Amino acid sequence: MSPPDYLAAFLEHLAKERDVSPNTVKAYARDLAEFAAFLGPYFGDGEWGWAKVDRLAMRAFLAHLARRGLSKRSSARALSAVRTFFAWMHRNDVLEDNPAQGVGTPKLERHLPGHLDRTQVATLFAALQTRASEGKFTDVRNLSILELFYSAGLRVSELRGVNRVDLDLLAGQVKVRGKGRKERIVPVGQHAQRALREYERVRDQLCAGLGLKADRTAMFLSSRGKRMSTRMIQVSVTKWLGEVDEGAGLSTHSLRHSFATHLLDAGADLRAVQELLGHASISTTQIYTHTSVERLKQVYRKAHPRA
Repeated sequence: MSPPDYLAAFLEHLAKERDVSPNTVKAYARDLAEFAAFLGPYFGDGEWGWAKVDRLAMRAFLAHLARRGLSKRSSARALSAVRTFFAWMHRNDVLEDNPAQGVGTPKLERHLPGHLDRTQVATLFAALQTRASEGKFTDVRNLSILELFYSAGLRVSELRGVNRVDLDLLAGQVKVRGKGRKERIVPVGQHAQRALREYERVRDQLCAGLGLKADRTAMFLSSRGKRMSTRMIQVSVTKWLGEVDEGAGLSTHSLRHSFATHLLDAGADLRAVQELLGHASISTTQIYTHTSVERLKQVYRKAHPRA
């Protein structure tokens, strides 16, 4: 096989044998295509092969990404894709070893995620409830969306993918399909349950009016009866978050951050929060403990006479 043929075979392996999500396959394809495009000029040889790639070539690729202005996180993601690709070729006896294995991952900066404090959460939902009380479909729906985001700590892709059968309001829980198509069950609080019940009522009215045009599978619908797009959800949510703290750059993910931070502030177990968030690694969840510590430091500096 030529280098591009091995790439195509690897991507097919990810999609069909490992059942990797389409978005992840696209990300791998994009990073590996850039890597292959870099190697041609690097070797100065139109007939180069994967066996030529060594650690020096890998480091040169990382330097190339840095010159392009990519963040360390994006460079680390590209290196991870290359590592996985070479590991696959090694397992399939295409190569004798994996040249990417010994290349260090760029050290990532740890940014504290933006989140709402408890007063902002109360202000946000009071405003939403006032608007939703008028009974307009989009307002009732948006209240239920924000309540579920904050109550269950969902990613935007997870909320978009919720089907009506996934939501059990009697048991107070929702089935979520997370990264890597892993499923988990997450509790849904009483405030969110009330908002979702009211939304189900107006959703049923919308579907009855639209007839066969309505998507009766998806939980969250546009006013035309179709499953909401990721972009539509983000616009609906950020509009309301901007009302609470304009200019803070809050997003749908800020509600997930708020969910985790408020649980940990109240003494929730880190492992339990990890499971609720659907994190594969505890280290990903630990950033929220940093957020809590930073908040405590701010309180200390303001309140302690000798801080």
